[in-house]
Amino acid sequence: MGLQDRNKRGFRRLLRSFGYAWTGLTYVVKYEQNMQIHLILSLIVFCMAFALSIPVSHWLVLLLVIAGVFALEIMNTAIERTVDLVTEEYHPHAKRAKDIAAAAVFVYSIFAVIIGLLIFIPALLSYFSFSYAWMGALSL
Repeated sequence: MGLQDRNKRGFRRLLRSFGYAWTGLTYVVKYEQNMQIHLILSLIVFCMAFALSIPVSHWLVLLLVIAGVFALEIMNTAIERTVDLVTEEYHPHAKRAKDIAAAAVFVYSIFAVIIGLLIFIPALLSYFSFSYAWMGALSL
């Protein structure tokens, strides 16, 4: 958003801000490999949740966790680009800032995986035990 818009209000400014946000999102999706990985894994999670008929409460948790990973990845990219803007040469503090931002995504992603396992393992066990019982009934 331009500096001239900083203290203005109004519907046109609001629409422009959505446009800027969309531009940022498309940049991260197009150019950031980690975001592309997060998107692919999220699609797999959505397909599995749909196939396993996950309850709505579990869908809500999955959506919140996935949105959190996306938001942190976007913030990580913003921090990396800002650090790159401030200094072009190697600086240990610049590296530290980038590493810490990446660590935030990493920690959240670890907990996202744990939450996913807590949701999907019981659903998978239930699905496969039902499948085996159904297959056993066919063999009679």
